[in-house]
Amino acid sequence: MVQRIIGAKPKAPSGNEVGVHPAVASAAAPAVNRVVIDEASEGQRLDNFLVKLLKGVPKTHVYRVIRSGEVRVNKGRAGADTRLAMGDEVRIPPVRVADRSEVPAAPAREFPVVYEDDFLLAIDKPAGVAVHGGSGVSSGVIEQLRQARPQAKFLELVHRLDKETSGLLLIAKKRSALVALQDQLRQRETGKTYAALVIGAWPARRKVIDVALHKTLTAGGERRVHAVEEDHEDGRRSITLVKIAQQFAAFTLLDVTIKTGRTHQIRVHLTHEGHAIVGDEKYGDFTLNKAVARGAAVPGCRFDRMFLHAKYLRFTHPGSNEVIELAAPLPAECEALIHALALQPPP
Repeated sequence: MVQRIIGAKPKAPSGNEVGVHPAVASAAAPAVNRVVIDEASEGQRLDNFLVKLLKGVPKTHVYRVIRSGEVRVNKGRAGADTRLAMGDEVRIPPVRVADRSEVPAAPAREFPVVYEDDFLLAIDKPAGVAVHGGSGVSSGVIEQLRQARPQAKFLELVHRLDKETSGLLLIAKKRSALVALQDQLRQRETGKTYAALVIGAWPARRKVIDVALHKTLTAGGERRVHAVEEDHEDGRRSITLVKIAQQFAAFTLLDVTIKTGRTHQIRVHLTHEGHAIVGDEKYGDFTLNKAVARGAAVPGCRFDRMFLHAKYLRFTHPGSNEVIELAAPLPAECEALIHALALQPPP
């Protein structure tokens, strides 16, 4: 039996208590932490993962605790160059970091609910909101939800979406659900489809993109992903399926399904094919993005975000084993742009 859920039901915020994220110990009482690797951290080196997680801790100390064996991956010793896989459990020893009292408390916020039960929560994330704090962002979806739901004993991200991407996001309400859903993601047993508006006329014959990707960090700590040859030593095979949903004079609306869950996979694959996503500030056409934002590229419509929306998600429920299908309609601003494009004359 397949249960199909379409649309989102907003819920009012409740509670104002401060939520505590378990990922990093406070300065007052450092303690052992155990972190489960998700899609966002999959493939990272252990040292890079810890440097990013333990903000304010000197790199020399991070390498010291790794060499001493205090950091464990799946209960075993690991080197600084160990590549983390999704679902790995990383044990982090007590480390004193910056005083969290100096960090502003996350605001309590609920998000449009598409599906919810005792095991999981599926929301329709708006564009412009990070899924978690870090990298200059004080708080994200998960911290704000914990603030809004102080009575919740467990809330953890099952996967992630880029800050600029809107759409379906899963949050586990039980550890058993988190483990089961992340295992499905790791085994590629879920269906994830996105709506993406790209520049130019997408060739109908181009239905599969099988191009390896390589993730790097700039000197400033910014994450970048590059398309590389399949024999690149650090390249990871990445597969994206593309289907034309609607063709316009100078743009194409695509349905994009990912068979692998690499960081920025859709954005880099589409740009690599010569058809960048509209509004993509990292991999896109910056001049055209500005023209679209001020309404010069599409008369009568200003669009100032990235047009990438997680529209469909299919998975097996961790409790009932029922197949669940979720759908999130395009946001109003995306619908408005599509409507304006449809009014333009054909080329």
